[in-house]
Amino acid sequence: MPRGARLDAPGTLHHVMVRGIESNSIVADDDDRRFFVTRMGLTATTTGTSIYAWALMTNHVHILLKSGTAGLSTFMRKLLTGYATGYNRRHKRHGHLFQNRYKSIVCEEEPYFLRLVSYIHLNPLRAGLVTSLEELERYPWSGHAVVLNRIRHEWQDRVYVLGYFSQRESAARQGYLQFVAEEIDRGRQPELTGGGLIRSIGGWSEVKSLRKRQEKQYSDERILGSGEFVKEILDDVEEAVKERLPAKAAETEARERLVQACEHAEVTVKAMQGGSRKRECSELRKQLALEYVLELGMTYAGAARLLGVSAAAVNRIVSRFG
Repeated sequence: MPRGARLDAPGTLHHVMVRGIESNSIVADDDDRRFFVTRMGLTATTTGTSIYAWALMTNHVHILLKSGTAGLSTFMRKLLTGYATGYNRRHKRHGHLFQNRYKSIVCEEEPYFLRLVSYIHLNPLRAGLVTSLEELERYPWSGHAVVLNRIRHEWQDRVYVLGYFSQRESAARQGYLQFVAEEIDRGRQPELTGGGLIRSIGGWSEVKSLRKRQEKQYSDERILGSGEFVKEILDDVEEAVKERLPAKAAETEARERLVQACEHAEVTVKAMQGGSRKRECSELRKQLALEYVLELGMTYAGAARLLGVSAAAVNRIVSRFG
């Protein structure tokens, strides 16, 4: 069966973390960094994704974003697949660049937005890539300099961030800088990189207090927010699952998509279902596997039967690109 569904409704605030496979580097030099940042901007623009904060490190990246109409999974798939392909070509390497599944935490905006922005933008300072806030203001591989208008990236929504402090540009930048400076002493803040009851509520003491008062509190490892916020998100997900196509209707829809996609790609259904390894068939199989599992709610086995591969192969596709 597929893993737990991503909480991927358009307009949802996500803290996304992506690591290199086995913690290996994902950038080798500034050309790679420029390529990643350019790719991120283009993908954000084409998918309607709002990016508020980001930090590109040596072996991982943090992004705070609000998903567009295409959803988080489409944005991440286009960003990571395109970058990995270009990186491998440039460095004459093969194989996976990123860990199979990026981590995304749905975040409640009101209590966490500014803390997440500062936490992400302070990553280069905590890691020793820069030595001071003044140096961070000119550092090109995080969104901090963009918020301060020292570097221009039109795709990053700096206005939204500054709007938390003032409608006047100078006052807003001053307020933002002061806030970030005050956040330095907080350190790594593990509560901002994961959800769950302990992190959302504020530690074991608060959890124990709730238990003593016999107060129920909803929690989920994929969500950072209050119990009420978690319940609201999970209710929305449950409703979306109920609206999915019944199994027979999903298979009928899947067969129609297979025929149409094969016609468009000028390959035969027989070749697809016969397990052809031609590049056109492999690319089409990947596209359809993601649609079948993530959109139509099909099982790996059900999708595999239509695509001429094993359920394990569908699992690998969804794990890597979904």
